[in-house]
Amino acid sequence: MRIIDAHVHLYPPAANADPAGWAMAHGEAHWAALCTRRRRDGHAVQIFPSADDLLRELDAAGVERAILLGWYWENAATCAEQNRFFAATVRAHRDRLAAFATVHPGAGRAATLAEVRRAHNDGLIGLGELSPHSQHFAMDEPVWQDVLALATDLRLAVNLHVTDPASRPFPGRIETPLVDFTWLARAHPGVTFILAHWGGSLPLTDLPNVFLDTAASPLLYGPDVWARIGRNVPVERVLFGSDYPLDLYPRTQPGAGLRPFVAEAAHGLPDEAARAAVFSANARRLFGWK
Repeated sequence: MRIIDAHVHLYPPAANADPAGWAMAHGEAHWAALCTRRRRDGHAVQIFPSADDLLRELDAAGVERAILLGWYWENAATCAEQNRFFAATVRAHRDRLAAFATVHPGAGRAATLAEVRRAHNDGLIGLGELSPHSQHFAMDEPVWQDVLALATDLRLAVNLHVTDPASRPFPGRIETPLVDFTWLARAHPGVTFILAHWGGSLPLTDLPNVFLDTAASPLLYGPDVWARIGRNVPVERVLFGSDYPLDLYPRTQPGAGLRPFVAEAAHGLPDEAARAAVFSANARRLFGWK
């Protein structure tokens, strides 16, 4: 079965070489808190692969294509650096990788919209993973509203980080009230929103422009989460996403990579039609891929 992973992170070589030092130099303390820490058992929460490492992992897990997501950076300069890196990476691996751009309204209206247009011209196909709550701007911030208007015009999907309000505490956890996403989706019906991490269990009733991805699912929910699909989550609006290179099974299979999660999803999805939809058909339809 063909598989598209709609939620993968990849960082520039300088970040991979010294994540903590790079974060400090870039003023990205929140990213450092989430991505460079170690758990109580001493294991790192994630690794920092190169593009070639990522492609080998995709091959091992049977993943045909991955969508690279940026991060909810706290500084516009970091956003631009990530976007240039993604543009070059996608050019080198166009058959396997696509990418979203990341922006910060703090750059001002002209610079922020110019960054969106440049990313679009460079072949990036969406915006995200963004998080207004983590990037310290309001959902109704004027430049952010202009970004979403431009995303409507350019037909760019927007991936947003969502924290389940019932989830347990962890270092770097930020509250993301679900009502904010409902308001945003209704305020911008022309934007396709992808809410990461199962959308924090947000109900999709009357939100036809909202998809969910399954990123980090094993860290947030048990395997029974897949039973939501078809019962209270429309199967046609779920995208398989891993959150690679995050370690998804730190207690049972530390450092195992993508393969166990692919196996969990294949086992948990209710039938062959659901597997086809979630693993690839929904993403192909959303992004116009044959």
